[in-house]
Amino acid sequence: MLFFLGLQIYQIKNRVCSLISLQKTFQFKYAWRSYQRRFLEGFDIHFKDLHLHVVAPPGSGKTVLGLEMMRRVDQKTIVFAPTLTIRNQWEERMFECYVDKETCDIPLSRNMKQPAHITFSTYQSLHAFFKNEMEGDGEKLVAFFAKAGIKNIVLDEAHHLKNEWWKPLFALKALPDCSLIALTATPPYDSSQREIKKYFELCGPIDVEIGVPELVKEGNLCPHQDYIHFSEPDNAQMEYIEAFRKKVDAFVQQLLVDTSFKAFVLEHPFYAQTDTVLETIYEQPDVYAAILIYLNAAKTDILPGKVALLGIETEIIAIPPLTYSWLEVLLQSVLVIDRESFSKHEKLLKSIENTLRKIGAFDKQQLRLEGNKELYTSLTQSPNKLKSIQEIITFEARQLKNKLRAVVLADYIRKEFLESIAEEDLPTINKLGVVPIFHYLRASLAPDPERWQAANRQEKLAVLTGTLVIVHDRLRAHIASEIPEDYYTLSPLGDTDFLILKPKEKGKSHIVSVITALFTKGHIEILIGTTSLLGEGWDAPAINTLVLASYVGSFVMSNQMRGRAIRIYPKHPDKIASVWHLACIDPTVADGGEDVKKLYNRFDAFCGVSLQGPSYVENGPDRFGLPKNDFNTNRLNENMFSIAKQREQIKVRWDQAIASGTILVRELKLNFNETIKEKDTTRYKTQKVYFRKVIEFIVIEVLLLVICVLLYIVLLSNVLPREVALLFLVVALGVFIGYFPKMYKALLLFLRYGQVDRALYKIGEALLHAMYEKRLITTPFSKVTLDVQKIDHTEVTCFISGATVKEEVLFVNSLEEIVQSIDNPRYMIKEFEGLQKTFGFPKYYGVPSIFSEHKKDATLFLRHWMRYKGKASLLYTRSKEGRKKLLKARFHYLNTEGGFKTKTAAIWK
Repeated sequence: MLFFLGLQIYQIKNRVCSLISLQKTFQFKYAWRSYQRRFLEGFDIHFKDLHLHVVAPPGSGKTVLGLEMMRRVDQKTIVFAPTLTIRNQWEERMFECYVDKETCDIPLSRNMKQPAHITFSTYQSLHAFFKNEMEGDGEKLVAFFAKAGIKNIVLDEAHHLKNEWWKPLFALKALPDCSLIALTATPPYDSSQREIKKYFELCGPIDVEIGVPELVKEGNLCPHQDYIHFSEPDNAQMEYIEAFRKKVDAFVQQLLVDTSFKAFVLEHPFYAQTDTVLETIYEQPDVYAAILIYLNAAKTDILPGKVALLGIETEIIAIPPLTYSWLEVLLQSVLVIDRESFSKHEKLLKSIENTLRKIGAFDKQQLRLEGNKELYTSLTQSPNKLKSIQEIITFEARQLKNKLRAVVLADYIRKEFLESIAEEDLPTINKLGVVPIFHYLRASLAPDPERWQAANRQEKLAVLTGTLVIVHDRLRAHIASEIPEDYYTLSPLGDTDFLILKPKEKGKSHIVSVITALFTKGHIEILIGTTSLLGEGWDAPAINTLVLASYVGSFVMSNQMRGRAIRIYPKHPDKIASVWHLACIDPTVADGGEDVKKLYNRFDAFCGVSLQGPSYVENGPDRFGLPKNDFNTNRLNENMFSIAKQREQIKVRWDQAIASGTILVRELKLNFNETIKEKDTTRYKTQKVYFRKVIEFIVIEVLLLVICVLLYIVLLSNVLPREVALLFLVVALGVFIGYFPKMYKALLLFLRYGQVDRALYKIGEALLHAMYEKRLITTPFSKVTLDVQKIDHTEVTCFISGATVKEEVLFVNSLEEIVQSIDNPRYMIKEFEGLQKTFGFPKYYGVPSIFSEHKKDATLFLRHWMRYKGKASLLYTRSKEGRKKLLKARFHYLNTEGGFKTKTAAIWK
């Protein structure tokens, strides 16, 4: 009864609120930054569909932009934030930048049960309200907020959304005539495809992306550089990894000669009854391919008809070799997915399963031959990363001396190691965490006149977490003068000079503030903390060195943690920040292993300046110029430290890179996956196929042929001694024969791919004009430029400029759908070009999803394709014949030597 009485009161307030105009009441007190002004100038265009999705890094003023958008929408608004701290920041920024607190007459609320003209709340509160008061009923929730007059929803830090929060938020999207504004620093690109899809369904496509270069250019972020310190597993880890690899190799070799398993595979319906289960094969083409790949590796004769189904019609394309990933596809299918279908073979399958479990390659219904969870965890938590942190802090302390303000962030505290540990016992620590890092740094920062010139760096070390604070005894007086006695307790940490400060509940936030102030002033120079406390929301702009010892964090958390260090510090306008990342190399695999791959993937979340060579700003790991194979830990670390010494050069590189561009552009990067090793370097470059390469080899061969003919004439005319002429002829013929395979291979690759840059430009033209005809791009055509560039003879990139961010992203994503390996498109394009047909190289391209919903759209796209690319045909893959073509197309890409690898990137141009 009280609830509905309250609702009536708020309905009366709504009528009062309808007279309020934020456009008149709100007035921004300061000058807009250039990138903010540029965004606001296009606000009306972006907001046509009542959706606005803004991506901007920490420090860009997202909250202020959100308030300005609220002012321009000028409707009753509710703002959702992930934490109470961030919720409160909205109100603080509003009073700081728009309206005086004393004179503000705008009805405000922090309680969604009593919404005002502006309501600040949290996602947790919405979920609780939906679950309890609304009884989990979406229609009730919509009815409540509709009666409350909510016409605008703001989702702050939208990347934080958890599974249980989706339902009420999607329900709110049904509010009539309601607009939605989503603000985030990092879309959750490393989540599952399902989660990413839900995120973009809720927030809409990205309308505006504010890039780090713009913030550095404006002076809102400081110049900064990312570095990586590599380590290798310790002896115990190496023994475990090598033992695991040997067991897996032995298992694979045994499976290849296991007559029972061979017989089982030959009886598999996909092989034995292919024609009758074609529809199922088309749904699981990878399993069918894996069967043939296994049988081929097991030296079993495969019937020609089985291979023909995959589209292998010439001798040029062969069945690829058996790899762990292919064997995983086969075994995952028979051991887990379709196991019930093979009940009569249960004894054999159970035996294989037991073997896999014993070697640690099968757990929780998941097969992992490349490496199990324990192996990956052993790398991410490698104790040798503690030595990496020790080396980094020692290096930075020597460089910055008393200007050092370093923060080390870890995922866990590890209180089990809290007791005092002698330096000689440090190797017994086998886990990464706050306390282990503290002990390692305490030992390396101990008084040492030779290293620290009589200064005791150990005194400047501290720990700050939500439940554990450690400070040096020297800070006892500072603590006592700043924090009330009943807020904490102090106790000595063993026989060290450090104290354990235990905060009481009421003193937690105050203690964080005091420790942060001591760090800012330099009483503390090295602060170790947890990502949960210091990773987001914590503000200490004095940081100039950050070590990320976190391995749990996602793209989102990585970006937030990094954002702590790259903020400007007004008291030191010349601040330059170093951000150190850690990776443990698995020396048993060529690409460095899972920890290296995970770190490389993290770099997709943010932009930075190139480490060496030409200065440019780009996201991803390419800007580091690191090897793809053949990691040499010592050489890599020496190079990193050598570059990091030149701290002042970081600002120079940023200035050079920023001067070379004006805007952050989304582009598609395309290269070949065939690599060649250059002389005198461990760097592997991607081999590009140019027409001039073919011409070069042909010219060499023709010259050699002419020389051979001339030498043969000389041999017959007796101008030179017969033995000498014969020797020269043999040498010339040998060189001719030696160059012939290179010419043949280059010719085949050229015929297969054509001139990549020119072909990519034509594809881009076809896509761009098709998007214009379908009105997916509405920016005037005269303002949009299509560009294809070659980069350092290693890559080709394609992008459009002059369009909106939403249009540029849609173009790049659609272009990637076209040129990447065939997965499961609704429509495909099949084309032949000249001699490619003669050599049996059909080209398959996926029709992008924006043209795949209806045949008329796919036909529209084909028309533009034929206009710019040449003769082609459209294939519908949802029919029986289409599925067959799709299977051939997918296997065609599996067999493509030097095939395309694609990647979308953000680069300052």
